[in-house]
Amino acid sequence: MDFQIDSEWHLRPIKGDTGKTYIGYRDEDRVFIKRNTSPLLAALSREGIAPKLVWIKRTGNGDTLTAQEWLDGRILEPDEIMQRNDVIDVLYHLHHSDSLKGMLKKVGGRQVSPQQMLADFEAKLPAALQKNTFIQLVHTYLKKNIPSFPKKNYTVVHGDVNHRNWLVCRNYLYLVDWDSVMFADPALDIGTILASYVPLSSWSKWLVRYGMRPTDTNMERVYWYALMSLLLEISRFYQRKELQRMNQMILQLKRVFAGS
Repeated sequence: MDFQIDSEWHLRPIKGDTGKTYIGYRDEDRVFIKRNTSPLLAALSREGIAPKLVWIKRTGNGDTLTAQEWLDGRILEPDEIMQRNDVIDVLYHLHHSDSLKGMLKKVGGRQVSPQQMLADFEAKLPAALQKNTFIQLVHTYLKKNIPSFPKKNYTVVHGDVNHRNWLVCRNYLYLVDWDSVMFADPALDIGTILASYVPLSSWSKWLVRYGMRPTDTNMERVYWYALMSLLLEISRFYQRKELQRMNQMILQLKRVFAGS
């Protein structure tokens, strides 16, 4: 169902699991609209990491609607994540941008430690998965091996860099969906990429391409976040009743945990 927000723009909801995204249209113009997304979006647009920001409007009920240019692109296929150097370029830019760091601090961006991630996972883990002996094994490992990384070195982190959030348009790559943006160890984003898209035998090579030395300490950090990201995906798929995808993630978790 379409609805109007002012005398110019009409909105049509986009099917999805958030209920927060819309197509906005005015005559022949179209924009992508998201409700109550990160206030960092304007800065991300200026840096070329996210699609161009067109306008921001506030509604009568206090919501903020953010419109970005409509791009006729496509999301990356899973096997492209490892192959494309611009994935690494975008992540490196994000993690090393002082202006983005300053802007996120200005808008009160949250800071998330591995302890907080683990506690949040534990609080939301469905009872059925709590009884899974393999998930218990990985969970125990994570509790005993929480990585150490100075909070003063935390960077801007996307927080959900799965392939569905990479949009390529005219061969230019954007990172989209910034609802999970935070200050954290950049190994969080890196571990998420490596866990699902890069064979364990190629992790060191990928890290070198990114610009991180594959020392034992760095590898342990990345490994911890890789396991954490897979556990979070397993929990999400279970809650969405996408059991086939959940089982695929459990198999991937077993491969990563076994080091194969």
